[in-house]
Amino acid sequence: MTDRAIIDWPAWTDSPPGRYVLDWEQTQLDRVVSDVFGYHALQLGLPQLDALRENRMPCRGLVLDAASGASAPYTYPRAARQAGTGDTTQGAPDLHAPAARSAVWCDLLDLPFEAQSVDLIVMPHTLEFTSDPHRLLREAERVLMPEGQLIILGFNSLSLWGVRQSIGKMTGRPFVPAAVDLIAFTRLKDWIKLLGFDLERGRFGCYRPPLASDQWLSRYGFMEAAGDRWWPIFGATYMIKAIKRVRGMRLVGPLKVKKPVLATGLAPAATPNTRNHIE
Repeated sequence: MTDRAIIDWPAWTDSPPGRYVLDWEQTQLDRVVSDVFGYHALQLGLPQLDALRENRMPCRGLVLDAASGASAPYTYPRAARQAGTGDTTQGAPDLHAPAARSAVWCDLLDLPFEAQSVDLIVMPHTLEFTSDPHRLLREAERVLMPEGQLIILGFNSLSLWGVRQSIGKMTGRPFVPAAVDLIAFTRLKDWIKLLGFDLERGRFGCYRPPLASDQWLSRYGFMEAAGDRWWPIFGATYMIKAIKRVRGMRLVGPLKVKKPVLATGLAPAATPNTRNHIE
């Protein structure tokens, strides 16, 4: 993959297919994160989406990859940095400081958060831009609390968009930006299961062909309903929601001591009171 395909991510999100994908993903995220509760929530990458805007946790952070520098597709918007709306510090952030969406630059493969300290992590296309997707998933598993939730969005390689991306990669003209090959939904399910996650839900979307203009995309609007009904696994994008399970741990309520129940008409064979009267 060429460097140009990576650098042009912000420009691609302003294009008709980019807006089409981001609109679908923003709608799905708004619906899913609204009922996830806790205290700490993180979005890893892609500031063009506000993945946590409908979430009500008091501490929400946007984590960006410092190793990629200013040319990275996940760079926080320059206007926001100049306005001072984000925390631009590198290193470990203060998760205990409530903020609408504070930004932190760090190495995504070595997150500066304590183990089991985060309730929700959202990764919009983050795995497609990292050099080591397995390690990034292990880091997410490390910082998530037991029963914490992980939401992943990505491009589906088993789709018309995936086919066009494969052809474009060979010709040097990829259709969607990605630093690595697109990750199949089935492969991603295997990865997260190996890390101890339970897949709670999955959803595909964006069934229109990979076209570059609003006019042609709108002509194929009928394919959204048809795709959901007839070929749901071939959507251009997917979103999965998984829960971190800790084996051997059970959530219990107040302990109740049960008294032994005797059968009707029976009494204990011997008690301190009856033993004293036996001659």
